Amino acid sequence: MIKRLAKCIREYKALTMLTPLFMSLEVTMEVLIPMLMGKLIDNGIYKTDTGYVVKIGLLLLVLCSFSLFAGVAGGVTAAKASSGFAKNLRHDMFHNIQSFSFANIDKFSTSGLVTRLTTDVTNLQNSFQMIIRIAVRSPAMLLFSLGMALSINGKVSLVFVAIVPLLGLALGFIVSKAHPNFKKLFKTYDKLNSVVNENLHGIW
Repeated sequence: MIKRLAKCIREYKALTMLTPLFMSLEVTMEVLIPMLMGKLIDNGIYKTDTGYVVKIGLLLLVLCSFSLFAGVAGGVTAAKASSGFAKNLRHDMFHNIQSFSFANIDKFSTSGLVTRLTTDVTNLQNSFQMIIRIAVRSPAMLLFSLGMALSINGKVSLVFVAIVPLLGLALGFIVSKAHPNFKKLFKTYDKLNSVVNENLHGIW
């Protein structure tokens, strides 16, 4: 299934690959900025070294600019890539429906097909955007932050080792509880589209 969905990326492969790169650059800047701010306070402000404060301040300004650029660029490329993916997916699904046999047409209701072409594709679009943005940004932030914490104080950073498994268990619990509700929601969408379709036929 993933391979079939991946074929719908097509001409948006470049944007799909650029998004994780921009996200990684943004995370790198966000991890470096607090470290430099700490040095600015310890070695500059505390020691009243004006030259050091100016030098680190300018460097912070550059890093903040890079972080802003990467964040905005990542959002733009992710939005364009996910929209293009959804467009291609709807196109392929529509043409596939045209080739359905009468048995398939009887099996799949009109409301169900409308839901697949609208709501389901939109959900896949949002999921695709989250995969190329959040699914890259969050692990990168965790790894870079952990590496920075270890470099500063190894003993204190062991707190991460205890917290991460607890967060994983909590996330797994939430997913296990939310999945059945999503299935019920999709069935409700099918019923809603069926009622709307019948009403439109009645008006016509």
